Amino acid sequence: MVASVTSPSVKEASGARVPSGRSAVVAGVRTPMAKAGTAFKNVHVTDLARVAIQEVLYRTGVGAERLDEVILGNVVLPVDATNPARVAALWAGIPHEVPALTLQRNCASGLEAVAEGDRRLRLGTSSEGAKFILAGGAESMSTIPLLFPNETMVPMERMYRAKGAMQRLSAMATLRPRHFKPIAGLEVGLTDPTCDMIMGKTAELLASEFGISRREQDEFALRSHQRAAAAQAAGRFKDEITPVYVPAKGGFEAATEDIGPRANQTMEALAKLKPIFDRRDGTVTVGNACQVTDGAVALLMTNEHYARAEGIEVMGYVRSYACVGLDPARMGLGPVYAIDKLLRQTGLSLSDVPLIEINEAFAAQVLACVKAMGSDSFCQEHLGRVSAIGEIDMERLNVNGGAIALGHPVGATGSRLVLTLLHEMKRRDVDLAIASLCVGGGQGAAMLLERK
Repeated sequence: MVASVTSPSVKEASGARVPSGRSAVVAGVRTPMAKAGTAFKNVHVTDLARVAIQEVLYRTGVGAERLDEVILGNVVLPVDATNPARVAALWAGIPHEVPALTLQRNCASGLEAVAEGDRRLRLGTSSEGAKFILAGGAESMSTIPLLFPNETMVPMERMYRAKGAMQRLSAMATLRPRHFKPIAGLEVGLTDPTCDMIMGKTAELLASEFGISRREQDEFALRSHQRAAAAQAAGRFKDEITPVYVPAKGGFEAATEDIGPRANQTMEALAKLKPIFDRRDGTVTVGNACQVTDGAVALLMTNEHYARAEGIEVMGYVRSYACVGLDPARMGLGPVYAIDKLLRQTGLSLSDVPLIEINEAFAAQVLACVKAMGSDSFCQEHLGRVSAIGEIDMERLNVNGGAIALGHPVGATGSRLVLTLLHEMKRRDVDLAIASLCVGGGQGAAMLLERK
């Protein structure tokens, strides 16, 4: 719980500039991560975000009027709320004077929202810079629409413009079954137009290039479920989750925990699943890929000097952020390039960081990143290093499971990694952690968190 800070300080009222410093995350809340088509299948993305925003403000006691801006990541912008951050903020009771921004960097959108909050807070706590930023992300993958072929527009437009029953019937007569063949918006969105590959095929490419077997991928997936289920059972997610009340028969029911982790998952069950992207020679299945999921995250951020002056308890600080570009067909290696850049920026080595998160878009993709970072030849050829970045100890990677078990609500995941890591850093009493993601379109993002 953060100390109540409902009235402005003398420094704030005077507009005096406080020296620029690190941005501090002082509180964070998320909804449960719910597998698409389950608890949140009829919940609008702005409602998911609203719940998280209201809860984080309630827990901290920070008045909504003290926010400088709301910044949320969201990938599939809903047509009825094309700036979902703004709609969610207003529905959460945040005054209309507080602006809101929605960011889109595909899978790293939620992390980019935190990075943007960090940039604004580093300006200093004065009238020229922000004092409180609410950053996070939200995604409803259940409500991604089905699309119709472009040629369907011609008869539909004729029907719309028809001036009488006969014209309308004439237009209807031109409709054919092919006009009603739906196109899955999710599948289109997960296909990169620059390399014409759906994300799963990029994972197959890495599995082939790095010699990652189907068994290795299934073993990694099993470990993700086991770790997430163990974290659930131990209550390690309890402090970061707020219930979401959803319509149910006869009233409402509360979704209180993640819908995805399977404590009873086995290698035998995973082995029965067929490849979905390369049905003949492939190794990527629905079991060793991330779950399609709905969820939202809200983090309250401020400048470290302002937090100290106001006596606000801090969860942790953003020390550095890196974003990179790479070959879209090998987008899964994004964390390798981003972590390399992050370590160069900070002068750290991989061994200095006790906890690491690499978002589990696919088991093959994470395992490829681990192999690439530990390879002298890869790092010399692609990163210009003298030797490998370093070996990743699997006991400090994704210690509470990842998206294979918890799911990947694409606009929110980056923020969830930050929130989960900050809680785990406190439990283990460690000072440094890295959150990283691969990004569709050939990008990578990584953020260094610290608790000093």
